[in-house]
Amino acid sequence: MNLTRRRLAGVGAISAALDAGESVQLLLVAERPADTGIAPLVARARASGIEVRVTSERAFLRLSTSHPPAEVLGLVGPSPGSSLETILTGDGLVWQLSGLGYPGNTGFAIRTAEVSGAAGIVIDSDFDHVGRREAVRASMRADHFIPVFWETALEAIPKAQHAGRAVWAVEDVGDAAPWEVDLTQPLLLVVGGERHGIPATVIERCDASIRIPMRGFVPSYNVQAAMAIVAGEHLRQTGATDAAPDGR
Repeated sequence: MNLTRRRLAGVGAISAALDAGESVQLLLVAERPADTGIAPLVARARASGIEVRVTSERAFLRLSTSHPPAEVLGLVGPSPGSSLETILTGDGLVWQLSGLGYPGNTGFAIRTAEVSGAAGIVIDSDFDHVGRREAVRASMRADHFIPVFWETALEAIPKAQHAGRAVWAVEDVGDAAPWEVDLTQPLLLVVGGERHGIPATVIERCDASIRIPMRGFVPSYNVQAAMAIVAGEHLRQTGATDAAPDGR
């Protein structure tokens, strides 16, 4: 199942995706669009069961990479409300956070996963409702665009392996650097908390480890920085860096 996530901008790109039968899950529409083609596109999307959200001009300035901003954006890929089992049986990267202690760092990690086009992210933490709310707020509400699951690593890892995914730990020690391994295959990538890394009980369930090289004296990267190193290499390997800014 193709669960590659990407953004479409403008009536033409979104209409072409609908014509091709692509999995368009969501439209973001400006409050007062000038483009007369948007109204029939919205009607077509709603008739097909696609969610349509009216979004402020300020939000479009933040979300659009074109100038002037596009008045309609589309999301292709899995629905943010997809089940974990659906995500794991598809393609693309899925991230597993294990033992993060700070909602802010967790939110930045969710944002990193969304920006890099991951299929989903699983979070194993002790956050209560308030902590989870702080995390999604820090992600700039990236949970509106990427599936976010709150589940322990020891529950998610067997599901990923049963679905045929390799499970790799991302650590400062490991079998190979990110550019020495095949990141184009369906993977569950596990990253650990700020202080203690990935718990030993989780590491032993992983199939292999990716080593993030370091040269400084501080013992580790922040979690979202380590994720970004691997995510950037995944984008390079899959050719996503060749995409136009508003066609990712």
